[in-house]
Amino acid sequence: MPILRLNAGPDGLVLHGSPAPALPTLRRAAKGSGPIIIMIHGFKYDPNVPTYCPHNRIFGKGTAEARAQTQWLRPLGFASRHAGEGLAIAFGWGARGNLWNAQLSARAAGVALAQAIRDIRAVAPFRPIHAITHSMGSEVIFEALRHLPARALHRVVTITGASYASVATAAMETPAGRSAQLLNIISRENDVFDLMFERLMAPAVPMDRAMGSGVHLSNAVNIQLDCPKTLAALARFGGHVSGPERRVCHWSGYTRPGALRFYARALRSADDITLEALKAALPVMPTPRWSRIFAVPQMPSYLPARQKTAT
Repeated sequence: MPILRLNAGPDGLVLHGSPAPALPTLRRAAKGSGPIIIMIHGFKYDPNVPTYCPHNRIFGKGTAEARAQTQWLRPLGFASRHAGEGLAIAFGWGARGNLWNAQLSARAAGVALAQAIRDIRAVAPFRPIHAITHSMGSEVIFEALRHLPARALHRVVTITGASYASVATAAMETPAGRSAQLLNIISRENDVFDLMFERLMAPAVPMDRAMGSGVHLSNAVNIQLDCPKTLAALARFGGHVSGPERRVCHWSGYTRPGALRFYARALRSADDITLEALKAALPVMPTPRWSRIFAVPQMPSYLPARQKTAT
C-alpha cells in the first residue's frame, strides 16, 4: 500500500514508528505517480499515545475492529492496487489535552507539514497534492498554507473544521490559499461542537463564528451533509452519501456511508467535479444553526391526512 506515516515531532518531521530520517524517505516516496493526499486527524488523537494513535484508529494500521467504522484509506482510493492510486500521507500530531494546547500544537504541526509539502513540490512539481482534515486538523492545514508558495496545494477538504471562519478566510487569501480550492464540509449535526469551540476559544475577530456557519469565498464551497438538497445534488456527481441518523454528531462527516468516497472523487477527479459545478448545484446558503436539533418532526408522507370532523 502506498502510504507514508509522518508525525510532527518537537524538532520537525519524524517517521511514525521508525528512527530513520523523515525527509529522505519523503523525497523517495514523492517520486512516484498519481495524486498525493495528506490525511490530517483532529482533536483527541496523538501518535505517541497508543490508545489514541490516529495511525491505529483511522489511518488503517490498527486492528480490523478499530478500523471497521472509521478507516479512511480504502474509501479514499488507496489499497486498490491500481497503478495510479498515488500516495497517502497519514499526518499525525499531538492533539490531546485542552483545546488551547491542541491549537498551539496544531500551529506547530502546520509549520512542519508545510516543510513536507515544500519538499514534495521540489521532487515532484507536477503531482497534485490535496489535503483532507477533520475537526481541529483544519487548524493544521490553514497554518501550513501561511508558509507555502502559490500552487503548493490543489484541493483542501475540511470535515466539520474546528476553526473560525476568519482563520479559514485568511488562510485561503494567502498565495497558497488563493491558488487552492476549499471544500468546507459542514453539518447542523455539529452545531453543539461549534458552539463549544466558540465558547472556549476566543476569536481574534469580534463576533466571528466557527466555519461550520459557512466560508464565503470565490475559491470555496460549503457542502452541508445533513441537507436533503445537498445530498440530492451530490448524487448527480456520483456522491451517494447516506442521510444523517442523529441530530448531534461530530464524526458523521467521515463515518456516514459514502462520504469519504465522495471526497475521494472530488480530490481525484477535480476536473469532472469542478468548484463551479458544485456551487451551481448546491444550496447557496447553509441552513441556520440549530435548525436540525430543534427540527419539528414531520408526519410521514405515507400516512393519510387527518380528516375534518363534522360540526
